[in-house]
Amino acid sequence: MKKQLITIVGPTAVGKTELAINLANHFNTEIVSADSRQFYKELNIGTAKPTKKELESNKHHLIDNISISQDYNISQFEKDADTLINKIFLKNNYAILVGGSGLYIDAVLYGIDNIPEVDPSVRKKLNEEFEKKGIDELLSKLSILDNESLKTIDVNNPRRIIRALEVTISTKKPYSTFLKSKNRKSKYNNIIIGLNRNRSELHEIINKRVDKMIKKGLIDEVSSLTDFKELNSLNTIGYSEIFKYLSQEYSYEKAIEKIKTNSRRYAKRQLTWFNSNKSINWFIDKYDISEIIKLIETT
Repeated sequence: MKKQLITIVGPTAVGKTELAINLANHFNTEIVSADSRQFYKELNIGTAKPTKKELESNKHHLIDNISISQDYNISQFEKDADTLINKIFLKNNYAILVGGSGLYIDAVLYGIDNIPEVDPSVRKKLNEEFEKKGIDELLSKLSILDNESLKTIDVNNPRRIIRALEVTISTKKPYSTFLKSKNRKSKYNNIIIGLNRNRSELHEIINKRVDKMIKKGLIDEVSSLTDFKELNSLNTIGYSEIFKYLSQEYSYEKAIEKIKTNSRRYAKRQLTWFNSNKSINWFIDKYDISEIIKLIETT
């Protein structure tokens, strides 16, 4: 039988982890995570990692594999993920890739885009601008120079924004024009399952997840990481808002509402990214897992 990679995508909080575990149980296989926030050992509650019970139910890879202080780029991730998937294929006909980070999913399926080298002085200038004026100034500049990138980029991640700007400025071409077409052929015999909910229901699920994170101790988790708050790995939804609460820039209520708002906006950007890939098989709202299994087995 030809080896098959089952890829599960969709917006945050939609239920990707549950489906991945159920499919891993059915096909007796292992899961490779493509969630760029769950790599970090120190980030747990705010990244909605699988629970201890879920992690024990199947073998998961690329979760808790690095520290927040370590450098880990998308090229390293692609190599690690490819190695793991091929190891899984040595003992199983199926492997599962799951995550909501579109850039990381695409790196595994299609390879990394060939981005030109940039002028180091441009990057230096943009970093200085970020330090002085903050992320909003960079976003404003990106909206003018490459609004297409702004539709899918993580607006809470200055490294990604600076990357798009430095390429755009250095090459005098929008960063988005260097990204490969989503209709290109996968490196694997691959089937992509996309999960989604109707908008109001997804927003409600996201809001409830944030409330649950707060109850589980998100504020204490973020507080314990205060000494590292300047690290790029902590400049992410759920952490940056609580840091502002701890520094009294936000009230408690505003911090929580900001996490919910930013999470909903992130879900929208995820869907914009994934909707450009016409090979995704979408399952909207409640789904029958037997239908998904049948689709996988007959593809």
